[in-house]
Amino acid sequence: MPYEFLVSALVTLVAVVDPIGLVPTFLGITHGMPAAARLSVAVRASLIAASILAGSALIGDWLLRTLSITLPAFRIAGGLLLFSIASEMVFGVRIGRQTQEAADALEERVRNIAAFPLAVPLMAGPGAITASVLLSGRTAHDPIRIALLLGVIVVVCSACFLCFVAATPIAKLLGTTGNNVLQRLIGVVLAALAVQYVIDGVRAALGT
Repeated sequence: MPYEFLVSALVTLVAVVDPIGLVPTFLGITHGMPAAARLSVAVRASLIAASILAGSALIGDWLLRTLSITLPAFRIAGGLLLFSIASEMVFGVRIGRQTQEAADALEERVRNIAAFPLAVPLMAGPGAITASVLLSGRTAHDPIRIALLLGVIVVVCSACFLCFVAATPIAKLLGTTGNNVLQRLIGVVLAALAVQYVIDGVRAALGT
């Protein structure tokens, strides 16, 4: 039934993407940005993630098979890239680089952060892409179910955007010290998540 598929898709993607759980990460990677820039990051990241997940639902399985790319390889690559960002956050490299950047480079930095690591691999990561591909396989090419899946993707990414908007006043309450501490704590969590991505990828590749 389409209703059962709708509930299954919604629960699955909300659990995998975890909009509320992304709020501390959003605060960490946008540390030092003005409110307008954070809003721009939230909008761009949500749109990028929605596009990627929708594309994964529509052509993901075909694309991976065509390019001979396995999901374990995707997990390992995403984990390594995410670890590089996490290390910058833990050691404060990101803060130092942000203070040295000129004001005219702000827009470019907003685009970069929105695309990576926020949209990929945090929002539209291996788990979310895998879920989208698997849910797409359950549609049996039914236009109604495909439309429902795309609608669920839009709803989940919109929920992420709303959570990111709510994160801005939270950052004001934390202050400079609180943001610095939070950034390093989130960096450690991201590093652990990145390592877990790599471990899962290696295990899946080895069949263990």
